[in-house]
Amino acid sequence: MNITSDKVISTILKHDTKVTSYKIALLRAINDVVLTYPDLRTYQSDVAVPLKLLAEFWIAYYWPLVDPNDPIQQGQRAQRQGQTTNDMAFRPALTELRRQWEQVIGGLKNPADGFFLINELRSSRKQQRYPQPLIDAYQRAIAAVAKTIEMPIRYAGPGEWSIFEKPQAYNQVASRTVAVPGTRVKDRCLIIPLDLWATFRQMSLWVEALCIHEWCLFTGRVSDHDRGDIYGLLTSRPDNRRPLSWERNQIDILIMEGTAFTCPWTEKHIAQGTSYDLDHILPIAVYPTNELWNLVPSDPDFNSHKKRDRLPTAERLVVDLSSGTNPPELWGFKAFDRSAARRCVSAVCYGSGRLWLL
Repeated sequence: MNITSDKVISTILKHDTKVTSYKIALLRAINDVVLTYPDLRTYQSDVAVPLKLLAEFWIAYYWPLVDPNDPIQQGQRAQRQGQTTNDMAFRPALTELRRQWEQVIGGLKNPADGFFLINELRSSRKQQRYPQPLIDAYQRAIAAVAKTIEMPIRYAGPGEWSIFEKPQAYNQVASRTVAVPGTRVKDRCLIIPLDLWATFRQMSLWVEALCIHEWCLFTGRVSDHDRGDIYGLLTSRPDNRRPLSWERNQIDILIMEGTAFTCPWTEKHIAQGTSYDLDHILPIAVYPTNELWNLVPSDPDFNSHKKRDRLPTAERLVVDLSSGTNPPELWGFKAFDRSAARRCVSAVCYGSGRLWLL
């Protein structure tokens, strides 16, 4: 790997050429696998991840984008031999899987149905509850997606195979890797270097935010759909909405253990017994997420009466809090507009992280 592990993720997301959203989906899937099996780091070895496991996550991610009544393009379509090609190689297989699923389940459709489907059908015991045509469609979709995944693996980074090596069957790499649970000896696997696995583990919240942000921007460029709507579809998953009390509990525990926090807006010290707000840097009305990357302990008076639902300016996001040269009364906030939101998200996601207290 020619790029250090701490630069790989931002390099792929920000600088790699993209004609589809495949590279973004690849990084997001790797991140989800790392979050699912965080303790594999204890083996101090490169990690083998079956392509079919990554394919399951892709099915869930792309599910809301293959609605037959409102398909959302994920790349350019070309004319070849008088026929229009698909923007995604697996779109027909995934669309058919969705059709089969909705025919069996019926009722209201939900963008997160793809996550429910993979949780049901990844188990052979649960598969017995469903008709064979649905199982066949699922297996065809997994195979089509797994084949497609090899493309972003190959072209991630500055050249072919510059970040990841060519996927191989697990029995060919077993002596030098540890496999995620459930891997079979003949499963074709992506090999994730140990240091890159550690980077994903340490930066998982950032990676998720970056992937969603870049995916929304990309889709906005290649389709006629509103980026806000795309954001809602990409973040619709059963496990991404915890009550805000969970986050406050984490802060309270850290404070009780002696961790010192500072309000990023006023530099007020927050310690045990000090009241604080858990402020959304990007207001909930603008970017509706309670993920930790968007939350900071803050001065409740300033949050309630001055910042409120306004965006911090890009200049405010990069201010050096330790310099003492930029007093709080000069720190900027502005009303929401789309271009300001995009600059703000970019500054948050790709900045140095000085604001982050967690």
